[in-house]
Amino acid sequence: MTFTGGQIAGLIAAIAFLLLVLFIGTFLLRMTKSLGVITKDVDQISREAEEIMASANELLLDVNGKVKTIDPAFTAIADLGTSVSDLNTATRNLTARVGNGAKKAPGVSLAAKVSKSAMDRYKSRKADKADKE
Repeated sequence: MTFTGGQIAGLIAAIAFLLLVLFIGTFLLRMTKSLGVITKDVDQISREAEEIMASANELLLDVNGKVKTIDPAFTAIADLGTSVSDLNTATRNLTARVGNGAKKAPGVSLAAKVSKSAMDRYKSRKADKADKE
């Protein structure tokens, strides 16, 4: 049995095509296995992500509840700060008025000196009486 050149070429092409089909089949089988593993991994990651999201939602609800609990305290502290600031302003204004009033009324400081002197004399006399008795 002798083969012609065309038959040999056809036989070579058929063998090459068979090898190509086998290579593609093997490649597709490996690809299918890889895709199966990837699918399992993606499913596992998806489940874990859902658990994390659920935990994050619970944490967020807990934080929001605690913020609602302490929010009145921060409001009260802010109001207290405003009140203290207003008190400081009022004290400064009063101090300025008293200082300006004392400067404008020299008789007030004179009256203060006279009353202090009188009080000192009274205490001195009282002490002298107590020493004599």
